[in-house]
Formats: sequence, structure tokens, C-alpha cells
Amino acid sequence: MDLAIPSPPFLFKPQNLLRPSLLHSLNFESRVFAKKPLISRQNSRIRAQFLDQKVDEGFVLEDVPHLTNFLPDLPSYPNPLQKSQAYAIVKKTFVSPEDVVAKTIVVQKDSPRGVHFHRAGPREKVYFKSDEVRACIVTCGGLCPGINTVIREIVCGLNYMYGVSDILGIEGGYRGFYSKNTLTLTPKVVNDIHKRGGTFLRTSRGGHDTQKIVDNIQDRGINQVYIIGGDGTQRGAALIYKEVEKRGLPVAVAGVPKTIDNDIAVIDKSFGFDTAVEEAQRAINAAHVEVESVENGIGIVKLMGRYSGFIAMFATLASRDVDCCLIPESPFYLEGRDGLFEFIELRLKENGHVVIVVAEGAGQEYVAQSMLASERKDESGNRLLLDIGPWLSQKIKDHFTEDNKMPINLKYIDPTYMIRAIPSNASDNIYCTLLAQSAVHGAMAGYTGFTVGPVNSRHAYIPIARVTERTNTVKLTDRMWARLLASTNQPSFFSSDESVQEVTGETFDMINNKSTFT
Repeated sequence: MDLAIPSPPFLFKPQNLLRPSLLHSLNFESRVFAKKPLISRQNSRIRAQFLDQKVDEGFVLEDVPHLTNFLPDLPSYPNPLQKSQAYAIVKKTFVSPEDVVAKTIVVQKDSPRGVHFHRAGPREKVYFKSDEVRACIVTCGGLCPGINTVIREIVCGLNYMYGVSDILGIEGGYRGFYSKNTLTLTPKVVNDIHKRGGTFLRTSRGGHDTQKIVDNIQDRGINQVYIIGGDGTQRGAALIYKEVEKRGLPVAVAGVPKTIDNDIAVIDKSFGFDTAVEEAQRAINAAHVEVESVENGIGIVKLMGRYSGFIAMFATLASRDVDCCLIPESPFYLEGRDGLFEFIELRLKENGHVVIVVAEGAGQEYVAQSMLASERKDESGNRLLLDIGPWLSQKIKDHFTEDNKMPINLKYIDPTYMIRAIPSNASDNIYCTLLAQSAVHGAMAGYTGFTVGPVNSRHAYIPIARVTERTNTVKLTDRMWARLLASTNQPSFFSSDESVQEVTGETFDMINNKSTFT
């Protein structure tokens, strides 16, 4: 049968491509046309009708609270960014309410669309007048590279983008709210604090009293609260938001997740993590130089990682000088076939030296059994970890000098506080800027009870409950841990008949879950 083919100029007109008569005449059967919208070279979506397609099948939106949920008559205003020189040349200044970020991007053909989050960024309408905003910033929990950068960029973002000039810094963590410790923050005050480590506002653990904190927020006339801290701190932020909602206060509560261990769920990674991995290289390199320079040198480097071994794992992969990496998620044993002692002895015979990286939370069950330690907790409610570094060093010394009669030179390095105290590197500085500006855009747009972070490299607004419901840990069944094992060629410390999932579950139960407010 002869088929009349239209001329090329006709074919390349989008409006003609979708003409039903033409589609029928060409008898297209490709599922691409039947299932997916067509995209032109200019990325403009071409409208089409699809048969038997359920667009919303399996779509789940993790919504975040908004002030209008409990204050329906709250007025909105045009976003000042409409007149901003910085955004004048931006093609699309404002994020659409329908823009979402997918939690899972690797899917199969018949997979449901899955969980999505609101994309972060400026909205066309804001729910605060710039001259009526009184914002405050508080930092809680342990130190981490990048805290000062986040503080700086929240202040500069509020001032430069939205014209907000009334910004307070709450000193000393949560208890600073009711201890009356505050200072006025301006772009000039915070201009160079990103060059320093620690937190310009000082910090503390514990001290969370929801009623006192919200009373103080109300008394001071604060209507935007920016809370920088770990998962415990974010749980405290959720309680503050709930109390604010209960009292019907027009106060936006925004969280910026902070943990050097990278153990916060949902987000790609936490700020300060890249800096920590980079700085850990110095300690690993020092250990390698030391043990390479002596006979039978054994270097042990202890890194951060209370419940999650991400820093130890990534630092090991980045270094290539590490022979064995021990993390909380993977149990290990010292003696017997394929045990740590046997591996160390083999590497000493092969290379004359060995470097071991151990996360602070690794092997806690062994240390506890050996030292008959009682369970103590810090002010935040976290279990005080026993020091795996000196314990492991002594065990290795005893085994090789007393049992094996093999002379060794052991060097132990603990750089944890040095790493925590340094300023953030270039990568983390950029990341902290994006986090801070996303938080500012969200609060000005009236969102509350949310936290910010990248999900598959796209910044999103996430309900606080989602980032506090579980701890992000290294999955031994994922490829990244397999890459490490292939790189170090260390034993997996699993026998062939053991279930990885069962072991990791047992190990995780041995270390108390984090609780209260850090």
C-alpha cells in the first residue's frame, strides 16, 4: 500500500506531529509516543492525549506544613525577588507549587511513581512583609565544619534577597532562648565567620524546654526560627512547630540538618561531610608515613561515626593507603580464621606495614564486654561510647608481643576533634549556601515545620518527621561497601552461612538508638 509522506517542512512542525489524521496514517506503534509526553529541543512540553495512562498512579507527595493550614486568613504579598537585580536575568525566578523532587530515581518500567517532596526555592507569593520579620538563628549539638557558613548565608539571604534587617542570634543552643542570650546579626557582623571553625553562636547539648522556648519566641515577637542541628535537634524543632501551631502563632520554623557523621535520613549527605573526609586524609597519610618507615608498623586511625561509618568508609576509599576499615554496621572479630589478627599478620608479612581505620562506634559490644562498663549517657541522651581506639591498640599489642612474640611498632592517631573544628572546604561552603538560601525561601513562603536538603541532587523541603524517623547507616548489601572491600581486600568478617541482614540488625541493636535532643 502506498503511503503519502508529507514534505519535511510539514514533519518538523509540532502542531502537525500531533494531528490525529497524520498519526493514524503513519501507524506509529512506538510505546514512547503512547506512554510519554514529547519534549521538543527547546524543552517545551508538547501537549498530547494518551490512552489508558494513569498519570498519578503510585504518586505520593510528602507535604510540608504551611502557616495557612492553621491561619487560613493570613495575607500574602508579592515576592520582593521580583525586583531583585540578582534574579533579573533568571529565566524562571519562582518555583512552581507543582514542582516536586522524586525520592527514588532508579525505577523499573512498571514501578509506581513513588515518594516526592516539594522542590525548594523562592515562591511567587510570600507571607511575611520584610519590615515585619524578626528572625532568629540557633545552633545545637556538636561541632561540624560549615555551621558558620550556614549562619552567614541565612543572615545575608534574609537581608540581601528579602530586605530583612531584624535578625537575632540565640547563643548557647536551645537553652539560650530562655537564658536571654542573644546578639544582633547583620551582614557586616557575619561577614567573615565562614573562615572560622566551630559556631559563632556557640552551642550546647540538651536544654530543650518546648514551653519556655515558645514563650520566649512569643515574648520577643520572633516570627521566623532557623534551627541548625542533628536529628535530635530537629525533633526538638518539630515540637516547637507543634506548640507554635497549637497557640496559633504566625511563626515559621525551619530546620537545617547538621551532622558530621552523615547519618541523617532522606537527604543525599549532610554539610561538613566532604570537609571531614578530606581532612581525614591527613591523619591517614600521617599514619601511613609512620608505619611505612619502621619494621612491622601498624597504624590505627580513629574517625567519627557513632552509628554510621560513612566518614571511615569514604576516607578509606579516597586514601588507598588503608588496609582495613572497621565501622559500626559491620561486626568484626579478632581471633580465629579470617579474623583481624590473622589479616594483620598476613599484611605485615606481605607489605611490612598495615593501616587500619576504625569508626568510633565500631566494636562497642567487644569493648563493653572487656571493660564491664555501665551504660552512661550525655546531656542529649546519647549513650556515651567507649573508646575503641586505645582498646583495639592494646589488644593488637598484646596479641603480637605476648602471644605471637612478634615485634611490632604501633602508632595510634585520633584526629576527631581536629576534624570537627576546621572551617568547611569550598564544596561544603557552596552546599551550605544552598541550604541556607533554601531555608530562607521556604520560611518567607510560609512553610513551617520543615527541613531542607538535597534529594537526588535537587534541594527539597522535607517534613521534619522524615529525617528523624531513622538513622542513615551504611548498607552492607549495597555496592559502596563492596567497593571498599574490593579496594582494601580485607575480610568481610562474615561466614558463608550468616545472613548479612540478621547480623546488621543485631549489631545495630547493641548500640542504643539516639534519643532526645542533640
